[in-house]
Amino acid sequence: MKTLLTFALVLISTIAFARDQYVHGYSRKDGIYVAPYTRSAPDNSYNNNYSTKGNYNPYTGQSGTNSRTWNDRTPEYNQKTYGNPGYENNGGSYGNGGNDGNSDDE
Repeated sequence: MKTLLTFALVLISTIAFARDQYVHGYSRKDGIYVAPYTRSAPDNSYNNNYSTKGNYNPYTGQSGTNSRTWNDRTPEYNQKTYGNPGYENNGGSYGNGGNDGNSDDE
């Protein structure tokens, strides 16, 4: 029974690590050398990276420190702005400079 349990654990850990990618060391344009490392396979998800809070890197033994995002996109993606939404709010709750159409000045 212990042999079967050990085999199952080894199989599960092998499957989990099978999608990870080894990145060779390289030099950046500014001359800084980046040491080789292992990263999780790219899958368009920000929240499941080793460096994100709630995740654990089995290669370094460190827990993630980056904040999670509400929509699983990168923080840079969430900071995009798409211009003027078509209205301006000049201080009034209706966006018309505070004049809500109920004026007593008539």
